[in-house]
Amino acid sequence: MMEEEELEFVEELEAVLQLTPDVQLAIEQVFPSQDPLDRADFNAVEYINTLFPTEQSLANIDEVVNKIRLKIRRLDDNIRTVVRGQTNVGQDGRQALEEAQKAIQQLFGKIKDIKDKAEKSEQMVKEITRDIKQLDHAKRHLTTSITTLNHLHMLAGGVDSLEAMTRRRQYGEVANLLQGVMNVLEHFHKYMGVPQIRQLSERVKAAQTELGQQILADFEEAFPSQGTKRPGGPSNVLRDACLVANILDPRIKQEIIKKFIKQHLSEYLVLFQENQDVAWLDKIDRRYAWIKRQLVDYEEKYGRMFPREWYMTERIAVEFCHVTRTELAKIMRTRAKEIEVKLLLFAIQRTTNFEGFLAKRFSGCTLTDGALKKLESPPQSTNPFLEDEPAPEMEELAIEKGDLDQPKKPKAPDNPFHGIVSKCFEPHLYVYIESQDKNLGELIDRFVADFKAQGPPKPNTDEGGAVLPSCADLFVYYKKCMVQCSQLSTGEPMIALTTIFQKYLREYAWKILSGNLPKTTSSSGGLTISSLLKEKEGSEVAKFTLEELCLICSILSTAEYCLATTQQLEEKLKEKVDVSLTERINLTGEMDTFSTVISSSIQLLVQDLDAACDPALTAMSKMQWQNVEHVGDQSPYVTSVILHIKQNVPIIRDNLASTRKYFTQFCIKFANSFIPKFITHLFKCKPISMVGAEQLLLDTHSLKMVLLDLPSIGSQVVRKAPASYTKIVVKGMTRAEMILKVVMAPHEPLVVFVDNYIKLLTDCNTETFQKILDMKGLKRSEQSSMLELLRQRLPTPPSGPEGSGSLSLLAPTPEQESSRIRKLEKLIKKRL
Repeated sequence: MMEEEELEFVEELEAVLQLTPDVQLAIEQVFPSQDPLDRADFNAVEYINTLFPTEQSLANIDEVVNKIRLKIRRLDDNIRTVVRGQTNVGQDGRQALEEAQKAIQQLFGKIKDIKDKAEKSEQMVKEITRDIKQLDHAKRHLTTSITTLNHLHMLAGGVDSLEAMTRRRQYGEVANLLQGVMNVLEHFHKYMGVPQIRQLSERVKAAQTELGQQILADFEEAFPSQGTKRPGGPSNVLRDACLVANILDPRIKQEIIKKFIKQHLSEYLVLFQENQDVAWLDKIDRRYAWIKRQLVDYEEKYGRMFPREWYMTERIAVEFCHVTRTELAKIMRTRAKEIEVKLLLFAIQRTTNFEGFLAKRFSGCTLTDGALKKLESPPQSTNPFLEDEPAPEMEELAIEKGDLDQPKKPKAPDNPFHGIVSKCFEPHLYVYIESQDKNLGELIDRFVADFKAQGPPKPNTDEGGAVLPSCADLFVYYKKCMVQCSQLSTGEPMIALTTIFQKYLREYAWKILSGNLPKTTSSSGGLTISSLLKEKEGSEVAKFTLEELCLICSILSTAEYCLATTQQLEEKLKEKVDVSLTERINLTGEMDTFSTVISSSIQLLVQDLDAACDPALTAMSKMQWQNVEHVGDQSPYVTSVILHIKQNVPIIRDNLASTRKYFTQFCIKFANSFIPKFITHLFKCKPISMVGAEQLLLDTHSLKMVLLDLPSIGSQVVRKAPASYTKIVVKGMTRAEMILKVVMAPHEPLVVFVDNYIKLLTDCNTETFQKILDMKGLKRSEQSSMLELLRQRLPTPPSGPEGSGSLSLLAPTPEQESSRIRKLEKLIKKRL
């Protein structure tokens, strides 16, 4: 009973003494121990097994028990000592708390005493320094009063002097004195409530007003609105008056500038009145020559009269530009019917040259209307055509190379004066657009006439198909028009010019390119490419001549050049026009037209070679293949096909050397056309003996090798055929070889023959199978049973969308095999 009670007590004690991991870790850090009894995960069984690992070790059990009991007694003594030591802890804690509270009360008392002493000290310092502060305030007020009185004295004396100097027109002294008086008056803004100060301020304002009126009167007297200028030039009085005007209200300065410029340009308005002969566009140079002389005259006579920061020379030039733009717009509206394109371009050229002259001479700082400057200045662009045009021969060379994006020198900064005069010509640019329409029409007609006169280009076997020279001429002209029009306007006229470009790009494609492609119909016999399939063996085939093949290749190369250059042209046009109009520039339709010409040219080349091979294929289908007794070299029809390929392909390749991708397209299209046609004629070869099938297989392999070598046939440089082309040839000709292998296979047993067909032809179907049986020369009765067997052995396509278009070629199970054989035996017995 005692042992059981002890065990229960131990279990309860263990349940109470379950410490958290954090507490356990803290204990281990404070009292590190290697004794297993001190571990939190102590296991008595493991501990006992450690003490007594073997049965022989149990002999020492009494000794071990005594050691443990001794250790327990020591622990009990230690616990007893600790417990007894904690008897008076509560009382000691309360005593320490009371002592701490007393110490805190004493500390608060000392802090309060220190605070009271500090307040008394501060009050004492204030009483000591009170008299000193009063003296400081008195000194500050006295200084301010003396300064204000000095300013007042200066202001009063300055106002008196200013009034006296104004009456005597001593503008040089007035300029210095007025600025000082105004600076001093600023100190009295807060004293305007004082009558005397307010009176002085009013006298200063009155003096400023009087000065302004007096200076305007002096300028009016020196430069009257009517009559001639005062002889002897400007005086020092007016020069000093300008210095005073700089200080006065800005309106005085503006009025002086306005009246002087108006008087300076009054002669111009008289000389170039609308009814004068020199006012018309053909004598526009005289306008710009007149202002240049006036600017030189101004610099000599009045350059020192006006301050440099007034920029009077630039202001005169700018006002001249505004007046000229208004006058030119008015006279052009009146005489619009007399405007011719040459006259318009002459006037625009001279005007833009003058605007360039202004940009070199002046900075444009007087063009204060930012909106106008932004509107009239050319838009920022990376377009290299904004630079000076290169020499015509260099232009033409760049166009011939198709390099509209060749590196250019850095673009010059924008001209702030661009459009300041030439803007008036924009409403009349329709004359220029109509002229370009007419010129381009004549250019296209000349191209047509030249082509007819010169004939097709000569065969080219060295450098590739020649681009028609008319193409380069067309784009050179386009570039000149684009650069010229962009200098005139970047708005709607550029859109109109783009429409003209589109019109004649299409006409070039139709009249020069498509219109000169050789026709596939013979004019004498009405023979078409499609009818060649029905020709009799030995009949003549209408083929393109060497010149016609070169012409087709030349037209293809030209169309490719036009396609690439038209794309560049679209990009440059978008750079030229205003940003808001870029979406209206779209030459996609014209690029599609050139793409159509390229496709038509390739199709003609394919049709020509295809038609040349048709008689050979027809001869193949009409041979008596059941009578072939032995397998020899390739058949004559194969030699004929190879001969036509060797005749056409090198010519086409050499003339398309500059456009390799389109030669690759030609090869791919020919393979896609020839191989299906070859297989179609292959099915017409019936019946075929075993030896005949072997001969056909040899011929098919020969054609396959020739087709694989087609891109480099007849060339000294052997290149690997493109992978896309090789894949098409291998796939198509392998199918033809598989068809012949099925034909060569014995048709009995039926199951093996059908399985062989399914295995060799991945796209197997009953229609192809029927044609193969016809080639073998089997009777209809034999074919029906074999077709039925094929239908049974062909797995049904999956019902899902993924398998709807293909047949599964999985092998049947043995049960399905035996079932189908039984059905076949029953069907044969019924027919017998």
